[in-house]
Amino acid sequence: MGAKIPCIQKIREVMPRSKHLPRVVIDTNLVLSALVFAQGRLSPLRLAWQGTRCQPLLSSVTAAELIRVLGYPKFKLSAEDRQELLADYLPYCATVRMPAKPPATPACRDKFDLPFLQLAIAGKADYLVSGDQDLLSLAGQFVCPIITADQLMKMLNP
Repeated sequence: MGAKIPCIQKIREVMPRSKHLPRVVIDTNLVLSALVFAQGRLSPLRLAWQGTRCQPLLSSVTAAELIRVLGYPKFKLSAEDRQELLADYLPYCATVRMPAKPPATPACRDKFDLPFLQLAIAGKADYLVSGDQDLLSLAGQFVCPIITADQLMKMLNP
């Protein structure tokens, strides 16, 4: 378990250090779309994290959700496909250890959105990126801006 994975080590060696990468929490649906539909509308999002123009944040709960959703039968992904897709995302993420007592968040209609709000607070995210209307509706009452993927891409590619 203590051995370093060569491909992750190699990625870290080539990733340039920048003065400040925007720390972003990206909801599962956006990550999933960027990974599964490589030529789709959200492919620039994938290129942004792979090009180290942003630093995705991850918690054990949000990682588990991504792994669970990649296994949905409708995507028809083999175990090898899922591993490959995860390898295109996880090495670029910073893992945030969540506090024992989760941070307080604004009231949210969908309880499945709470881990993303909590991660954004605990991880000191610059942005929470989502296409989810429940999350986007909290934009004015949250500690960091809640923006769409299109808004993030416009900021990263002026």
